[in-house]
Amino acid sequence: MESEQNGKIKAEARRGRGAVTNAAGRFEPYARVGFDDGWHQDAPRASQSQVAIENPRSVITRNTSPDISFDRSINPYRGCEHGCIYCFARPSHAYLGYSAGLDFETRLIARPGAPDRLRQELSRPRYQVAPIAIGTNTDPYQPIEARYRVMRGVLEVLSQFRHPVTIVTKGTLIERDIDLLSDMAQAGLVHVGISLTTLDATVSRRMEPRVPSPKRRLQMIERLAGAGVPVRVMVAPVIPGLTDHELEAIMGAAKDAGAMSAGYILLRLPGEVAELFEEWLKEYFPNRAARVMGRMRGMRGGRDYNAEFGARMVGQGAFADLLRHRFAITRKRLGFPGHLPKLRGDLFAVPPKPGDQLTLF
Repeated sequence: MESEQNGKIKAEARRGRGAVTNAAGRFEPYARVGFDDGWHQDAPRASQSQVAIENPRSVITRNTSPDISFDRSINPYRGCEHGCIYCFARPSHAYLGYSAGLDFETRLIARPGAPDRLRQELSRPRYQVAPIAIGTNTDPYQPIEARYRVMRGVLEVLSQFRHPVTIVTKGTLIERDIDLLSDMAQAGLVHVGISLTTLDATVSRRMEPRVPSPKRRLQMIERLAGAGVPVRVMVAPVIPGLTDHELEAIMGAAKDAGAMSAGYILLRLPGEVAELFEEWLKEYFPNRAARVMGRMRGMRGGRDYNAEFGARMVGQGAFADLLRHRFAITRKRLGFPGHLPKLRGDLFAVPPKPGDQLTLF
């Protein structure tokens, strides 16, 4: 095929993308292997994003994971154009019949009906309010949000219902919504986490090809904090042997920009992500690949990944203990509290519909 050879996507075709391969999804009955048969003479062109529309039957996803702080979330999009090679959500694309590689970055699903569906779900008489997390799987402020504005619509609904929400993003489009976020923050209804993996612009561009630069993300923290929005810097993921040495510097830079809290998550390599990440390492950091994967396996019981609750976010062993210790010392030195202020749920109310009779008191 024109854009593949020996399973690897040619450099011209993956310009601006993270994955270096695009293996068939694990549920697919056939695999595709590209090779140069000599017939195609035109230079491969960069892969273009394709967006399909999904009309969700429900938008609030529930979970019972004991090591995360929320029990419900919303995903405005499936797949993510940011192209972060380490993204633990990549394997979810296999359920759609796509690859966790390049497809995850280019075969995107938008859910423009999500705001209306959310309004219906929040209006149910038995709905019990608790913070909704957004951005825990794919980024709600990825580039296609500028066109589809699904996240803006979701945020408008949450604001109307006075519903608490937590947001995690790397996208500068969040600054477009500062008007809503500032009002919600004044009422104690929103926290924002900005993910910052490295301060090295070169490493960031290779690892997160369509994500704003580290410097630009620090500006996002500054602008959100300046608008009164509580911001938490997420040093996530921490990659041993590649970015772990920056932990203290990242936390310090975020503190200077106005972050109120900090957290970190160790690199996670579930499913296809392990192979994709190792391929990427060998392509861009061949002299560090063995060291990085060796460190990771040392914190995962000799495996690429350990999904055990309580360990999957932070790892195990001496190096994982050292990372926890460094984080705790730095957090104390910088004056970061353990948590942001608790979000309010007592303000939640279903807005009256047009024509509804208002209460007298």
